Amino acid sequence: MAVKPDMGGLAASARAAAKPGAIPPVETWDPPFCGDIDMRIARDGTWFYQGTPIGRAPLVRLFSTILRRDGDAYFLVTPAEKVGITVEDAPFVAVDFDREGDALVFVTNVGDRAAAGPDHPIRVTRDAETGEPAPYVLIRRNLEALIDRKSFYRLIDEGETRAHDGAQWFGVASGGAFFPIAPADGLE
Repeated sequence: MAVKPDMGGLAASARAAAKPGAIPPVETWDPPFCGDIDMRIARDGTWFYQGTPIGRAPLVRLFSTILRRDGDAYFLVTPAEKVGITVEDAPFVAVDFDREGDALVFVTNVGDRAAAGPDHPIRVTRDAETGEPAPYVLIRRNLEALIDRKSFYRLIDEGETRAHDGAQWFGVASGGAFFPIAPADGLE
């Protein structure tokens, strides 16, 4: 029988496992699964607990450091327990970026920074019905950030056309890699 997870206990365990400024090695931990908790990360990056937004940014940051994705499921993991949560789209939102040398460095809503490149690729999906693009950047491990609209528009300003997979693509270059966004022949 699964143990009912305790939000306060989970936060205390996370604090104990965390080193200041470091992301705990959650991928190496194998605690027992304690069930799902009523925690949700909305598409806009807002974290909810029992239907109420978590308003304390340091607590959201703390929980974000113990987030792990296994397959299509998301968990908060400490050395002592593993609890399932719901993520509507991506667990993070890239709220800004800067060009630093040849790299685009993204900043998330929880304070992570990632330089797009081979280790942190950018990908763009399109809604099957509307064709609306949804751009993502890999932040850490297998956790992505949805690139917010204003940053995506700025990203388009950084774009160029290059040969990719035998065709011309519009995309962005960062960290020695080219990330296609759309076929060039479909652009106006």
